[in-house]
Amino acid sequence: MSRVARINELVRRELSDLLHIRYRDRAVGITVTDVNVMPDLRSARVYYSVLGGAKERLDAERLLSELKPQLRSSLGKNVILKYTPSLEFVFDESMERGSRTLAILAELDAKGEFREEEPKK
Repeated sequence: MSRVARINELVRRELSDLLHIRYRDRAVGITVTDVNVMPDLRSARVYYSVLGGAKERLDAERLLSELKPQLRSSLGKNVILKYTPSLEFVFDESMERGSRTLAILAELDAKGEFREEEPKK
């Protein structure tokens, strides 16, 4: 595992812990799915997903925007890096797309239009 990959995982875990311990009542439906810290360690893109619909997504966006300074400060105190990266929060749509794909497959299966092919011998 490369140095940047280890830092990405460390920052992801720390932000997730901060959200779910310190801000648990407000961030209960938010999941930090991935973090991409730039190689110079000065900025990080934080991907998150949210349980619920559009309202919950908007609430999460507002909350993360509001908490950004506190999260960065706590990250700097808890994770020793040369620089504490600035944080950019980005909604991760991959979970939503995956759920939609599974729903379509389930619908096709219910209609009998989706059948697995038997492996050839």
